[in-house]
Amino acid sequence: MALVGVEGVVVEVQADLEPGVAAFTLVGLPDKSLTESRDRVRAAVVNSGATWPQKKLTVGLSPASVPKSGSGFDLAVAAAVLGAAERIDPRVLADIVMIGEVGLDGRVRPVRGILPAVLAAADAGYEQVVVPESAAAEASLVPGVSVLGVRSLRQLIAVLADEPVPDEEPDEAGRPDPLLAGLRVPGTGAATGMHSVGAAQLDHDLADVVGQTSARTAVEVAAAGGHHLFLEGPPGAGKTMLAERLPAILPPLNRQESLEVTAVHSVAGLLPTGKPLIDVAPYCAPHHSATMQALVGGGPGIARPGAVSLSHRGVLFLDETPEFSSRALDALRQPLEAGHVVIARSAGVVRFPARFLMVLAANPCPCGRFSPTDDLCECPPSAIRRYQARLSGPLLDRVDLRVEVDRVTRAQLTERGVRGESTATVAGRVREARERAVARLAGTPWRTNSEVPGRELRSRWHAVSGAMDEAERNLERGVLTARGIDRVLRVAWTVADLVGHDRPDATDVALALQLRTGVPRGVPMAIGALT
Repeated sequence: MALVGVEGVVVEVQADLEPGVAAFTLVGLPDKSLTESRDRVRAAVVNSGATWPQKKLTVGLSPASVPKSGSGFDLAVAAAVLGAAERIDPRVLADIVMIGEVGLDGRVRPVRGILPAVLAAADAGYEQVVVPESAAAEASLVPGVSVLGVRSLRQLIAVLADEPVPDEEPDEAGRPDPLLAGLRVPGTGAATGMHSVGAAQLDHDLADVVGQTSARTAVEVAAAGGHHLFLEGPPGAGKTMLAERLPAILPPLNRQESLEVTAVHSVAGLLPTGKPLIDVAPYCAPHHSATMQALVGGGPGIARPGAVSLSHRGVLFLDETPEFSSRALDALRQPLEAGHVVIARSAGVVRFPARFLMVLAANPCPCGRFSPTDDLCECPPSAIRRYQARLSGPLLDRVDLRVEVDRVTRAQLTERGVRGESTATVAGRVREARERAVARLAGTPWRTNSEVPGRELRSRWHAVSGAMDEAERNLERGVLTARGIDRVLRVAWTVADLVGHDRPDATDVALALQLRTGVPRGVPMAIGALT
């Protein structure tokens, strides 16, 4: 299987032997790592006890017009050569998909992208797949496919030739498994902020956040409806704490969403060892020095998934957002609207899924102490304007919720016995709200309120009569754009789902307007006070 992004193309491996000087030619638009498979396959076949044919050997990868990269073709090339040499019956090899890298000693190593490759094979109608033994659990996630995991080329030859399967000596207990070395990409560990499940599994509780009633409500609404969130406030107020606790209140991923997320992380080399299926919302928090390619994907050769795809069905947290380059931030506009990102390169066009919940965090000024209530800030007005102008209007217009995070007072920090609602309590309300939205949107391609187009929302699901009057007046005064009033209506539906209303009323719309514009509307900011 040749992977282009997370989509696969079936490649037929053909081997031809003819009289002549012994030579090995590989054709079919291979890259450097695939060209080197000639030496790996030859050594693996000889060290597995088979005889290497002393004839002119040509191996073709068809279709020849599709670029092919990586070492995952080794196993299929070795099998095709052995079939041409009649060590294996060629008819046995028909309709079997083989994925894996072979070592010089004949051991079979796993490669990245096993899950999307097997998914593509199943879509193409193939029912038998051979993969490395260590990746068999990942391949077995695809229904309707018979998976054979092999540890060495000797074992594969024995299975295909209907001979006794030799036992491979297991590695000593406690020693690292060298066969897993190819699954991780250097520089993608937890310290880079590009990991997928670490933040959601930490012992973070929403009750640890002191005060911040408005911000906690915004986080709950964002989780219930999949709305993007912008937190602005001084350093140390709790913006990062709130963002880190957001994945824990998101509902678990369903089967289809888990396969989508796992496929992206498998291609990126970020699949956790011993956990073939990611079933919790991923969390990605890249550093503000990340380039546009690191955020949306790209890189030399075949494009690789970026942070927006690694946070698919999860949370993308951009801390210190004004410090990101404006070019990188503006590149987020298209995936925010479309739910996917398309990257065009000379090697081909790649499409990655990118339906994520974005959380932006920023200080009010360069020093972080600007506030209309005190004069602690020493930044000149021009510096404050330049700092706040780094976030473009079109990007902020795509953010549904904008909340001011207040400075935590001494009384709030020292007060004992009073804590906010726990993660479990909020997660329960979020789950119930999601269930109401799914029931209302049954029969449509959407599952959350944030996905529903504004045209459909206005024509099929109406708010209570007169509830949108204030929002429409804001549109006339220029406070809201046409996109903004649609997003207010989406947020109002999410608030109605949280409080149990059949349709958004004036209070739900007022809270949505307050979360959108930051202007007080005289409604309680706690969801519990509205139920």
